[in-house]
Amino acid sequence: MDINLVIAENLKRLRMERNLSLGQLAELSGVSKVMLSQIEKGDTNPTINTIWKIANGLKIPYTALMEKPEHVASAVKKSEIAMQNDENGHYRLFCYYQTSPLRNFELFQIELDPGHSHTTFGHSEKSQEYIMVLEGELTLTVNGQTFVLKPNDAVSFTASARHTYLSSGNETLKACLINYYPA
Repeated sequence: MDINLVIAENLKRLRMERNLSLGQLAELSGVSKVMLSQIEKGDTNPTINTIWKIANGLKIPYTALMEKPEHVASAVKKSEIAMQNDENGHYRLFCYYQTSPLRNFELFQIELDPGHSHTTFGHSEKSQEYIMVLEGELTLTVNGQTFVLKPNDAVSFTASARHTYLSSGNETLKACLINYYPA
């Protein structure tokens, strides 16, 4: 199923479950009513930051908007995952596993072109982020601290704060990222 249609169905369902109008959700999320309407109709491909804003406004994990029904056992192939990217296309996100009633984490692979950065709005309160660099070099800035990570290095931090990834090496940064949502 097309990821935009999955997001559309989930957004409408979650908004209706909370008895929110488009205007109320716009106020909570900082995303315009027009954009929310387009997303609910499946007429647009929302950016990563737009999805984060909506998720934060609804107080749900990022991937709750992208959940598809799961089987007991399943394989996930990168070639079958809908790639999401930022406004300029230099930051790419691949969601391998979304949160579910049985799983309180999300697993992503991120890619960031050399010399480019991506700033992420803070995730939901109490969430933790874990990153392990696979290729390239990551300079992470969060809460006034800067970490420089090379392949096989990892970092964890409270993800509710705004944070910036910078691909500071000469090759594309590839990293495994887990967002954990404690119960």
